[in-house]
Amino acid sequence: MTINRRQFMASLGGAALGTAVVGSLSCGKPATSATRPNIVVMLADDMGFSDIGCYGGEIKTPHLDRLAGNGLRFTQFYNTARCCPTRASLLTGLYPHQSGVGHMVDSAKPFPGYTGNMGANCVTIAEALRPAGYRTWMSGKWHVTPVTDSKDNWPLQRGFEQFYGTIHGAGSFFDPVTLTRDNEPEQPESGHYYTHAIAREASRMIEGHDGNDPFFLYVAFTAPHWPLHALEEDIAKYRGRYSGGWDVLRAERHKRLIDMGLVDASWPITERDKATPAWEDAPDKEWQQRRMEVYAAQVDSMDQAIGRIVDTLSAKGFLDNTLILFLADNGGCAEELRPMENPQRSLHVPHTAPDGSPLQFGNEPSTMPGPANTYQSYGVPWANASNTPFRLYKHWVHEGGIATPLIAHWPRGIAARNGIRKAPGHLIDIMATCVDLAGAQYPEQHAGKQIIPMEGVSLAPLFSDETLSRSQPLFWEHEGNRAVRDGKWKLVSRFNNDNRWELYDLESDRTETRDLTETHPEEAARLRASYEAYAARTMVADWEAVRSAPRLPIPGSQYPIDRQ
Repeated sequence: MTINRRQFMASLGGAALGTAVVGSLSCGKPATSATRPNIVVMLADDMGFSDIGCYGGEIKTPHLDRLAGNGLRFTQFYNTARCCPTRASLLTGLYPHQSGVGHMVDSAKPFPGYTGNMGANCVTIAEALRPAGYRTWMSGKWHVTPVTDSKDNWPLQRGFEQFYGTIHGAGSFFDPVTLTRDNEPEQPESGHYYTHAIAREASRMIEGHDGNDPFFLYVAFTAPHWPLHALEEDIAKYRGRYSGGWDVLRAERHKRLIDMGLVDASWPITERDKATPAWEDAPDKEWQQRRMEVYAAQVDSMDQAIGRIVDTLSAKGFLDNTLILFLADNGGCAEELRPMENPQRSLHVPHTAPDGSPLQFGNEPSTMPGPANTYQSYGVPWANASNTPFRLYKHWVHEGGIATPLIAHWPRGIAARNGIRKAPGHLIDIMATCVDLAGAQYPEQHAGKQIIPMEGVSLAPLFSDETLSRSQPLFWEHEGNRAVRDGKWKLVSRFNNDNRWELYDLESDRTETRDLTETHPEEAARLRASYEAYAARTMVADWEAVRSAPRLPIPGSQYPIDRQ
């Protein structure tokens, strides 16, 4: 069954609702509380395109698979290749540099797009929806402001009514630093596992809601970001699963992606990363397998957590009229953690494990990852498999760094079941979608500041299988890695590759294996000019100048935090 947008809006609440939501995003009167959807945005951390079951993965994700089976999967949705910029872009509907988070929050530089702190000239989704009558809650990782004495940019100061989670980025799943409830620090309880705690608190927020007002809930997991921390009962599910190695795993996933209709069979799978040996030549196979087993357990645990939240929505009678969006902040992470004598100097890392044992930091094959006293990552070879069939990883803006699964589930608003949408989309579209469906008014001013207009377009037409209208290309910049996509064409440049531009026709070659700059120079020139105009408009600076500039002091900085 397919319904058009007007029928869809009318089914939610009559002509008045259709007018309020279909019309201008700056319309004044919101739709009635009884008809507007609740909105739950769930974000995974450092997860590849093909990790979850409904995107070709072997990892057990029945709850996500069920959401996809009763909703939509997007095949060409994009993030911004890194944690802080993605979160800032998702929350504000802007490109990262416009929010001030063009790079990392602990690395402020003397450029307006690289302050490392979400600015006052933007609003969060919570700030945009609260005036329209939405309740606003968050559970999980914030990571859009440095950890300082100031709380000006914490969730409660940026539109959220309730918050449980961490202010900083990566950290222990068993003993997370900067764990906070609302505005106050909180010690992890005995037996704490952060993924489950995020779900528990999100569920409590939903359970405590007895009014008729709709709500916006942002659930930001740290799974499956390093460190490789998982519960033994979850790791046990995958023991021996990866004995065939990364080459076999990539081939298996690639075939399933083709069979599912998520990638085209004519797109060749990219070559194995040159830094990775063939599996038969790999040393330390037991340790290598264990790395992927723990990573899989982290994804599995996140799916369990999502199941708990969905069950709570169902028990409260909210599920039918709740839009759930699930996506990831960047592609699989190829970072290899080097042993460090004192990681506390540069990372939010406790000095000891919760049981008092010393922390073993770094990818040492003599130590099996998983327990709270280890701090390891799954590295290049498994990230290569996570991003099947695409090129490169987190940090880069080739498809492996920016392609994310996006699942949309909304029984009352999405008629399709197990639907696939191939229209390109971007994080900037999440704000526009929320404002649209909430019948909210995106502000021109907020707290006395002029607000930068949002950049994205609402995805709502795709919920009823209509065409998505986008007047501008999509753009990326991170650490000098640059890209622009317009229709089927993508122009992309890798910073440590002489900044050379590459041109790809993503309809015939989304795995970016055939550079067409020489055969289509006019397209390359057009897209490059478009990118340069975007960079000038959105405060993107030359990366060589940014990285060589002195790091600015952050007043009241608590980075790193002393947890002795």
